[in-house]
Amino acid sequence: MHSGNFMQAYQRAEREKPAAEFIAGRRPEPTLDEARDELAEAITRILDSLLNDRYGPLFGKIGQPAVTEFLKGWENTLSRAKGDFTLLTQELLDRAIPPRSRKRK
Repeated sequence: MHSGNFMQAYQRAEREKPAAEFIAGRRPEPTLDEARDELAEAITRILDSLLNDRYGPLFGKIGQPAVTEFLKGWENTLSRAKGDFTLLTQELLDRAIPPRSRKRK
């Protein structure tokens, strides 16, 4: 690139001050709701294409709000299961490796 063109491009970039995310080639981190909606949209499209080919109009259309609600319920179930698994693991460890003193909780 000619040095004059390079200097003009550099000065233009300095004037416009592009966002740091654009320079690094990253997009901003999506929120949990945005990510869930994108996943629900993709699942809806995949299920519609798969089930439409096999069953045709008998199955009907699976709506994105229904998939979103299913994902929210699944997240709640996973968070409860994580708490249950933590309690179970702690109980098994306490039984397998007893505390050295009774004062330890």
